[in-house]
Amino acid sequence: MVRDGYLYALPLIGAAVLLGWLTNPAWAIIPVLLAVFFLWFFRDPERAIPQDAGAVVSPGDGKVTDVSTVIVGNEKQMRLSIFLSVFDVHVNRSPIAGVVRDARYQRGQYLNAMNAASSELNEQNVVTVEGDGQTVVFKQIAGLLARRIVFHPKVGDPLERGQRVGLIKFGSRVDVLMSASARVNVKVGDRVKGGASVLAYLQPQGELVAAGSASGAERAQ
Repeated sequence: MVRDGYLYALPLIGAAVLLGWLTNPAWAIIPVLLAVFFLWFFRDPERAIPQDAGAVVSPGDGKVTDVSTVIVGNEKQMRLSIFLSVFDVHVNRSPIAGVVRDARYQRGQYLNAMNAASSELNEQNVVTVEGDGQTVVFKQIAGLLARRIVFHPKVGDPLERGQRVGLIKFGSRVDVLMSASARVNVKVGDRVKGGASVLAYLQPQGELVAAGSASGAERAQ
């Protein structure tokens, strides 16, 4: 259970007790139901983290809504987008093991997280993690209902694959950007679990260098 669940639920339980005592006990039902919802929403289940080499795990629970190649700067990258409904676990996890190289908060709009434009226009936290010679960027993106993004680690902190790093309160979205050479393991419409579902596999840096050298040799011939 994330601590926020208690912060929301306890005042509601107190309000329910007061309403039941000062008025008709039936009025206590609404705050009690809301308290139960918040305790359920901020659940934080344990997950078995895959140990496969090069695995990129999902930063959050939800539904895969986009798998596409995008241009970032002058570089092609693979982007996977995951929509988190209000019914999904909202604890976020690191997609790979590595070091936080950058964490940048960006103010923005609160478009529906299903909207493709939300990836660039919405309030978001953009995190860059570097490990084993590979760099993965993941975005915590606020949605129509989300109004607070939480990210605990600081730049320079080491992360384990699947490690809890924060959460987005209520409906939201997470995007993962990685090398275009990644072998994608999911498709649009798939349901994934944070820390447990493998989104893609990254090639070890040595293999990428070898592949690049081979391609250069072929062109030279």
